[in-house]
Amino acid sequence: MTSVQREEPKWPAELAALVQYQPAAIVSRAIVQAAGGSVTLFAFDEGQHLSEHTAPFDALAHVLEGAATVVISGVAYQVEAGQAILMPANKPHAVQAQQHFKMVLTMIRS
Repeated sequence: MTSVQREEPKWPAELAALVQYQPAAIVSRAIVQAAGGSVTLFAFDEGQHLSEHTAPFDALAHVLEGAATVVISGVAYQVEAGQAILMPANKPHAVQAQQHFKMVLTMIRS
C-alpha cells in the first residue's frame, strides 16, 4: 500500500479528489486522526485488495467511486458508489476492488 503525504485539506472538501489512483497500488490518505477514531481515504487500482484481517474497532466504509467486494466473516457483499458497509470490530474482513474504487473508511474507537 502506498501512502502519499499532503497538506491538510481545505474544508468543505471533495473527498474523492483528495486521493488519486496509482497503477497496481492502493493509495491511502488520513484526513482525521483523533483519540476517538480516524477517517482515511483509499483509492484502489482495479484488482487490488486488502487481504483478510481483523480490527479492534468498528469500521464504516463509504464508497465514493467504483465497485468492490467486501467479505465479512466469510460472507461476500457487493458495494458500489453511494453505498456504505459496516465491518464490525473483531470480525475478519477483506476488500477486493472490482474496478477503480475509492472509499472513505471511518474507524470508531470505543
